Amino acid sequence: MKIAIASQDKQTITPHAGRCQNFWIYDIDQTAVLGKSFLELPKEQSFHNSSPYATHPLDEVQVLIAGGMGRELVGRLARKEAEYPSCAPGSYHSGLHNSPKRLPLP
Repeated sequence: MKIAIASQDKQTITPHAGRCQNFWIYDIDQTAVLGKSFLELPKEQSFHNSSPYATHPLDEVQVLIAGGMGRELVGRLARKEAEYPSCAPGSYHSGLHNSPKRLPLP
């Protein structure tokens, strides 16, 4: 499973996902974090500026974690069968822990 965490400053969870261009991507399985990478999008590929019907670099993630997002993005993710949990990485998966607003450092 792939989890994307919106993190514009690379250290905290971004309050609103729509204009965010930076995402930590975690590959996880049932018991562990298998890998972590960083994805930096150009402005035109932020959710706010890109078409909801075009392919997107985050299409392959199953979960998007952010402080919040608008109805349009929630609908866009639902059409692509992604989840939006109302929890931080620590409570979403035991391999991702720490404060809900602070990301594990690489």
